[in-house]
Amino acid sequence: MAVFLQWRKFLFFDKDLVKDPVENGKDFALPGGISACDSGRGHIVLGDMDGKIWLLTRSLQLTSFQAYKLRVTHLYQLKQHSILVSVGQDEHGINPLVKVWNLDKRDSGNPLCTRIFPAIPGTRPTEVSCLSVHENLNFMAIGFTDGSVVLTKGDITRDRHSKTLTLHEGTSPVTGLAFRQVAKVTHLFVATLEKVHCYTLSIKEYPKVELDTHGCALRCSSLSDPSQDSQFIVAGDECVYMYQPDERGPCFAFDGHKLLAHWHRGYLFLITKDSKSSNKTGFGSRESSPSEKQLLTVYDLDNKFIAYSGSFDDVIDVVAEWGSFYILTRDGKMLVLQEKDTQTKLEMLFKKNLFVMAINLAKSQHLDSDGLSEIFRQYGDHLYFKGDHDGAIQQYIRTIGKLEPSYVIRKFLDAQRIHNLTAYLQALHRQSLANADHTTLLLNCYTKLKDSSKLEEFIKSSESEVHFDVEIAIKVLRQAGYHSHAVFLAEKHMHHEWYLKIQLEDLKNYQEGLRYIGRLPFEQAESNMKRYGKTLMHHVPEGTTLLLKGLCTNYHPSVDTAEKDSQDRNLINKANSEEFIPIFANNPRELKAFLEHMIEVDPCSSQGVYDTLLELRLQDWAHEQDTEVWQRKTVLQGEAVSLLRSDNTVFDKALVLCQMHNFKEGILYLYEKGKLYQQIMHYHMQNEEYGKVVEACKRYGNQEGCLWEQALGYFARKEEDCKAYISEVLQHIDQNNLMPPLLVVQTLAHNSTATLSVIKDYLINKLQRESQQIEDDERKIRQYREETAHLRSEIQELKTSAKIFQKTKCNMCNSPLELPSVHFLCSHSFHQHCFESYAESEAECPTCTPENRKVMDMLRAQDQKRDLHDHFNRQLHSSNDGFSVVADYFGRGVFNKLTLVTDPPSSKTAGSLEVNLQRELLIHTKRNC
Repeated sequence: MAVFLQWRKFLFFDKDLVKDPVENGKDFALPGGISACDSGRGHIVLGDMDGKIWLLTRSLQLTSFQAYKLRVTHLYQLKQHSILVSVGQDEHGINPLVKVWNLDKRDSGNPLCTRIFPAIPGTRPTEVSCLSVHENLNFMAIGFTDGSVVLTKGDITRDRHSKTLTLHEGTSPVTGLAFRQVAKVTHLFVATLEKVHCYTLSIKEYPKVELDTHGCALRCSSLSDPSQDSQFIVAGDECVYMYQPDERGPCFAFDGHKLLAHWHRGYLFLITKDSKSSNKTGFGSRESSPSEKQLLTVYDLDNKFIAYSGSFDDVIDVVAEWGSFYILTRDGKMLVLQEKDTQTKLEMLFKKNLFVMAINLAKSQHLDSDGLSEIFRQYGDHLYFKGDHDGAIQQYIRTIGKLEPSYVIRKFLDAQRIHNLTAYLQALHRQSLANADHTTLLLNCYTKLKDSSKLEEFIKSSESEVHFDVEIAIKVLRQAGYHSHAVFLAEKHMHHEWYLKIQLEDLKNYQEGLRYIGRLPFEQAESNMKRYGKTLMHHVPEGTTLLLKGLCTNYHPSVDTAEKDSQDRNLINKANSEEFIPIFANNPRELKAFLEHMIEVDPCSSQGVYDTLLELRLQDWAHEQDTEVWQRKTVLQGEAVSLLRSDNTVFDKALVLCQMHNFKEGILYLYEKGKLYQQIMHYHMQNEEYGKVVEACKRYGNQEGCLWEQALGYFARKEEDCKAYISEVLQHIDQNNLMPPLLVVQTLAHNSTATLSVIKDYLINKLQRESQQIEDDERKIRQYREETAHLRSEIQELKTSAKIFQKTKCNMCNSPLELPSVHFLCSHSFHQHCFESYAESEAECPTCTPENRKVMDMLRAQDQKRDLHDHFNRQLHSSNDGFSVVADYFGRGVFNKLTLVTDPPSSKTAGSLEVNLQRELLIHTKRNC
């Protein structure tokens, strides 16, 4: 009773009398003598004491048919089929008869009766107390006043397809029956005045469970819908009990003498007497006298409130149809209870500030998330204005995703409410709906509250629980001075740039920063070393150099052993070492060690590596001036020279570096390598190294002959006594005939120390060779004249006398000549088959042909030159660039020297005759002997 008094009462239903649609203004009148009623399939079914069954449609049109001869006692309308089951009497006495009607089919204008059978448990007749039919039409249960329950199994609409058995026997009248179907399991609840039982019909033996030892009166039981797990409801005078198939469920202390219990659309309808008197001993004691008032109460068991309560006179039954509830009274009236819409109910609750109840009601009415969010907002506003900020923030949290967060945040920005704001922002992040500003605000709340534990819990959440912008969080923590937390967050979520920025710029923890870079993947390690390399080199030079060595050779992150085993060792990650040279700007010692390591590990390193290393070695060599460590300087010199000899340096850069540091060995090596022999000699001349000048001429004079001329000019300009060097130079000039004597004399004429004695030997040798040359030329002239006279005599002989061929051997195969043979005027003879095999032309001697062709080519060249002379002059005068014309003719060999040795012509006629004789000599005639 105490529980019942705590339930609030509301008027969620509007009560009206149903008016007759035909006679306006008059109340609708029900047929008299109603004994049973039910509803479903779009109509209300009524049975009267005359045996008629009435069907009431939504338009309030009544139709009837005679179902029994005497009276109708029970009706059951199936909700999923147009099947109506009735119990009545056709004869006087105790003869209950069950009829099954198909309302969709007609027989002489009335519904078709598909089955009729007597309702008798065994052989003794007894009155029917209650009736229930399963919606699948396979089960029908009939309860009797003698405590028996008859179960019909099979198709209840036909006799042939069903069988009947007595399921339950007892001494107490059966007051309620209900079928429960969950999945494939079927149960039958049986209520009597004294007990409640449950039978499992899906098992062949129909096992029975006794659920309780007290029952209920007639019509005081019902079956709830699936929202209440399809529980069996038993309404006793003290309490209302709920039953599962195997146990009793919750109970509700609804006191009062119960007359009727129904479950409709989530509501429990109870009709009780207003008077306190109750009598449970008699089965028919529930009938009320006409003078008594009856109280109808509608309960919402889910939300724990009374949805309606009102007094009525002598209620027959309460049925649900057409979206409303109808109350039938014995005075022929029909009243309707129309449920208010959900929004109206909520507004009624809002006016009374019953927000919790409104929330529960909205959920039970399946209100959408937007509607629920609005209720939560109003509830939060109510609590906020009451000063219950903790409760308000909990309601605002439930609006996340629907209500704009700024609406809530503005209310709690005050310093005293920062705890509530923190709770709201935490919930916002948990639902992954926070933006950067929300994250910033939450972290600022933590820092102002100095709540390190909450802050750590927030940032140390697992990966799946991270609901915030990590980068924003790192920024805020860094600005607030929580560097350790920011570092933890950056490392956990692999924000490498932020981690290094905080470690190196804020915490100055350079060693840790270097260690962290060494654990990164190759691309990230490379980019971060380019960014922070100078800073790390300044503070941790050795470690930074070591890391760069690994990064530029074959980089592998420094991870655990297990992770190392899983890495692909075949993958070579190597950075460009030249890109890291600027990092060593103020650390030449480390730079030198780095570069030497690079060329040792990778001899094919870039040119920049070798050039930079050369510059460092030259700097070390140049700075090493102490004579006591001369051996050290020699070592440095050897290192620099060896690097130059490696052929990996850029020639121009290396030469400039050597010249900048005045590195003599390197300069001379590079000059020699580049074949700059004049530069070598000029270098010695600038340093006045006379012996080196002569040595350079000896060494490179064969490649470049002008070196001796330049050396002579150099010594000639010296006012010092260089007679020995001049003599040596003149000796080489004389031996190789490099300069005309007149030019030598003119060159030495400017030297005051060079007297005639210096060039005396040179001039004598020169004159002697010239005299010898003149003698040789005169001797050759005499020889050529003698040969020419001999040739002329031979030509004359050929013209005036016969030629006798006396050769006995072939000039080709050196075998004795045999006929046929071929003879030429040049005295060469051949077998015919040898001549045909080797001769290129039938008119030329195979032996003399090569020499004859040379002579003919020389003659043709002379003719072409005579023709080219005029063409060359014309082209030279007409061209804008005469030098290019001359160069072109030089390239074609036009001006090459060609010497023909002939006798000087005595006259013009003699000259032409000599040419003709030469041509005839080259033409060979073929004779067959």
